[in-house]
Amino acid sequence: MKTKFLFKTILAVVAIFMSVSFVSARGFDGNLIHNVEEVDGVMVAQTVYKKDGNTLTNYMKYSYKYDDQKRMTESETMKWNSNKNSWQNDLRVTYTYSGKTVTTNYYKWDAKKSTFVLAPEMTVTMDNM
Repeated sequence: MKTKFLFKTILAVVAIFMSVSFVSARGFDGNLIHNVEEVDGVMVAQTVYKKDGNTLTNYMKYSYKYDDQKRMTESETMKWNSNKNSWQNDLRVTYTYSGKTVTTNYYKWDAKKSTFVLAPEMTVTMDNM
């Protein structure tokens, strides 16, 4: 009897958590407008705007590169800097494929050096099943 009660309690808590998470995520997402650019059915860029009343403001910009098998090889992220009124580099992620293995490297923008710098602690290699 106690096991059945505990199981129902855990299910209820999980259901409530998922509902709250979903509502919170959708609430923020409703304030974001996505403008996707595609070439030959593949997304190559995306600009995200924040909606504030009737106004849209720049928020994030993404660009994507692919290999001849239409596997993503690189994605770059830029953030809008409202003080400078310009896009600023933020993150580059590269994907290297070798058989069933994919290696993902993360590079953070270093403004002082004006280049992307590898963050080796974030490198991930895994089997692509």
